[in-house]
Amino acid sequence: MKTYSPKQSEIERKWYIVDAKGKTLGRMATEIAVKLRGKDKPLFVPHMDCGDHVIVINATQVEVTGNKSESKEYIRHTGYPSGLRRTPYKKQMEKKPENIIFEAVKGMITRNKLRKDVLKKLKIYPDSEHPHEAQKPEELSIK
Repeated sequence: MKTYSPKQSEIERKWYIVDAKGKTLGRMATEIAVKLRGKDKPLFVPHMDCGDHVIVINATQVEVTGNKSESKEYIRHTGYPSGLRRTPYKKQMEKKPENIIFEAVKGMITRNKLRKDVLKKLKIYPDSEHPHEAQKPEELSIK
């Protein structure tokens, strides 16, 4: 038997829409990462981008469990000496709620050369308005 490897032209990409209203951040991010990577498809190969597009709406209404809303911080470094910047979850939610979901999904995607291309297929919007109606996205149910 020979090993079958799909061609890029044989991969079918669908569009999914996720309503983040009342969803738990981590549980939602894992299912989004699986769809973006294409790990739920029978033609999945780890060296190709064979995932689907995902649209997330109502990013301002995502929830976290436990005490994370007070204790969670987003850390980045400017590149300069003593350039460590810490942003609390609540301030990040007020300032840019899309970044919270993006960082959660980004942490669940494999760290390789495909990561940038996979994350380009993730579209996040703070409210229910989005410009992707022409793609006819399907509803992705998250438990």
